[in-house]
Amino acid sequence: MREERASGEGRWVISLMGPTASGKTDLAVELVERLPCEIVSVDSALVYRGMDIGTAKPGPEVLARAPHRLIDILDPAQSYSAARFRDDAMAAIREIHAAGRIPLLVGGTMLYFRALLRGLSEMPDADPQVRRRIEEEAGRHGWEALHRRLAEVDPEAAARIHPNDPQRIQRALEVYETTGEPISRLQRRGSAEPFPWPVFQVALMAEERERLHRRIALRLERMFEAGFVDEVAALRARGDLHAGLPSMRAVGYRQVWAFLEGKYGRQEMRERALYATRQLAKRQITWLRGWEVDLRLRVEREGTIDAIVRELATLPPFRDGSGISGPMC
Repeated sequence: MREERASGEGRWVISLMGPTASGKTDLAVELVERLPCEIVSVDSALVYRGMDIGTAKPGPEVLARAPHRLIDILDPAQSYSAARFRDDAMAAIREIHAAGRIPLLVGGTMLYFRALLRGLSEMPDADPQVRRRIEEEAGRHGWEALHRRLAEVDPEAAARIHPNDPQRIQRALEVYETTGEPISRLQRRGSAEPFPWPVFQVALMAEERERLHRRIALRLERMFEAGFVDEVAALRARGDLHAGLPSMRAVGYRQVWAFLEGKYGRQEMRERALYATRQLAKRQITWLRGWEVDLRLRVEREGTIDAIVRELATLPPFRDGSGISGPMC
């Protein structure tokens, strides 16, 4: 398959996927310093301005070394979709190619990777009335009850959506109520527009789950020390944000917001945020195991960057220089 793709026309794209706290950003920065790459963020939370600490957004020093596209492009009051991401990412890729560089897709929002690389299904637009009704029902009965209802109408979607993932539960029920069809069926139909460039896909895999959990706990602790609660308090004080927005449903932000509303204490908030982050990582790992990639690397191993560069150097477009405009360092 690799040789077949390599013989195709068009400049290449590299994707770097992995669970939260697996070290994707550090590795991506190293790649930028070794290859003529430019990073395109594939992260549904990094798009929002003012959400820096809880998203582990790269700081000014990192961005100076390796600029990222598609971060800080929206206000938290706005919504972002996989369809809009695909449009934005495709435009960024074309610009990077035009500059003679290699687009490097980096992130952990697997829905965005799927939308970009495999195309979008024909999905209905959001229906505010239906969404509001679903949210009101969730307020009365809880999201787990709505997840059980989803399992009745779309067991395939319910199997891959966690009961504590209100945004995806809401969207799946909304699609069913507005179209009469399960969202899983619509997603299988895909899009007529294929991804137009060959892509080399790298997945960081965390085989030692406990080690990843320790990384997650350490990163979360550093977030709290850096002022995560104050960051969410400042967002809440604006007055135009609420807990139902996609931005405020992000892992960590949802739990801190609830703490600020007095729904539970500080220690429970921290425990809930840690649990939610671990569950996110679990879903990401499960998704990656079922996704076909070119190179799987363990987070725990040394020499990851060298392994990627060596593998890229074996591909004809990189070997003969037709897929890049700069040297393979």
